[in-house]
Amino acid sequence: MIYRKATPDDLPEIVAMYADDKLGKSREKFQTPLPKEYLDAFKNISEDKNHELIVVVNEANDVVGTLQLTFLQYLNRLGSLRAQIESVHIKKEQQGKGLGKAMFTWAINRAKEKNAVLVQLTSDKKRPEAIKFYENLGFIASHEGFKLQF
Repeated sequence: MIYRKATPDDLPEIVAMYADDKLGKSREKFQTPLPKEYLDAFKNISEDKNHELIVVVNEANDVVGTLQLTFLQYLNRLGSLRAQIESVHIKKEQQGKGLGKAMFTWAINRAKEKNAVLVQLTSDKKRPEAIKFYENLGFIASHEGFKLQF
């Protein structure tokens, strides 16, 4: 598998993975052409050195997974850098084959390369299987998260 930064040509595959998900079905709009909001967001992400939208590509050059890695500069902890992993998705036919674990291993190693002091993530409480997966990778639910929807 190859891990690389996403290109505009990857957007339809990425959004399709987002939409092909029990929670994503109600959140995403996968259509042709893609809504302009996705293109604008991709431009903002790709121009920001603290964001890495990653795709995982197989030997046939098909996108089979994606994740977003965001580096957050903090003043505390001696000006430390944290890595946030979000929007992890794997095509359904690739799930259960170890790709998720491989993607997290890659993301954690990338965070170490950038000298991050920790990796953090959030998971929707409606995804108990994902929460168990993260715990099995060694992540600890050490904080309670809060969100305010607009």
